[in-house]
Amino acid sequence: MPSQIEPKLISGNANRTLAAAIARRMSMHRGVSVGLVDARVERFNDQEIFVEVYENVRGEDMFIIQPTSNPANDNLMELLIIADALRRSSAARTTAVIPYFGYARQDRRTKARTPISAKLVANLITQAGIERVLTMDLHAAQIQGFFDIPVDNLYASPIFALDIQHNFRDRLDKVTVVSPDVGGVGRARELAQRIGCALAIVDKRRERAGEVAEMTVIGEVAGQTCIIVDDICDTAGTLCKAADMLMQNGAAEVHSYITHGVLSDPAVERIGNSVMKSLVITDTIQPTGDVRGASNIRIVPTAPMFAQAILNIWNGTSVSSLFDHQTLGPIYEGMYSAA
Repeated sequence: MPSQIEPKLISGNANRTLAAAIARRMSMHRGVSVGLVDARVERFNDQEIFVEVYENVRGEDMFIIQPTSNPANDNLMELLIIADALRRSSAARTTAVIPYFGYARQDRRTKARTPISAKLVANLITQAGIERVLTMDLHAAQIQGFFDIPVDNLYASPIFALDIQHNFRDRLDKVTVVSPDVGGVGRARELAQRIGCALAIVDKRRERAGEVAEMTVIGEVAGQTCIIVDDICDTAGTLCKAADMLMQNGAAEVHSYITHGVLSDPAVERIGNSVMKSLVITDTIQPTGDVRGASNIRIVPTAPMFAQAILNIWNGTSVSSLFDHQTLGPIYEGMYSAA
């Protein structure tokens, strides 16, 4: 992009705290003030969404920060309407920064006469005039192929690796990374390789949706500090049952690292009453008061990674460099000091 075009951030209402944190990090990196574009995103009395951008964005490189978390439909419509407003205001390029991509769990037809909603959402985003998507830990990697525009999918595992190496540095030889189901083995294996730890799997079988009938632990967990890793925690039922199963198989303690803390009711209560010593989530979804007040839930920030990714996109440099926790170390300097 030409050097005179500055990156500009605009936020919907889904997670303004994260958007402000990204702006602050970009200001630190660039040495100049980067703020959120002045705009209003409001609702009429009938709940129609209205957007008005107060600043000139003609010819600008725009980044819309808007996870499509609960309420998913409202937040998705905000994203689409903001994109339309920017396109009609002659923005040079519009990138959607979607820390949590809603509808990602509907990525294939599991039964007859069901939709592939993730593909529909991809079509809507593209038709709204968005030219690039930046997201984190898509539930299914193939969703990138649903788009006919570039998609940069960041990973939380480098951040988790830094956090684990800092908080478990005195017992890394006793840490085992656990996948809560067979489908998440790739994610768990990748994190285990990053920190040089063993891998185990909890094989779950369902009789019907939302109900786990049977669980089996594959791998040696006796005497180990088990770290369950997954991309989404919704009601926390499976997560808490997996923790119980690990403790029954002799684990010394259980912790969990989850990228997207959806945490629908009664997740916070379940986690508080579970055998898990801690649950670590990121702030891709705006944490509720109950989540922030939970004694065994900890939140790690994603703003440093997203800020650097936005700057790399703006500069036309590599985003994949952020997949390495060695590269992220300086970006998270101060949070994870050397042991």
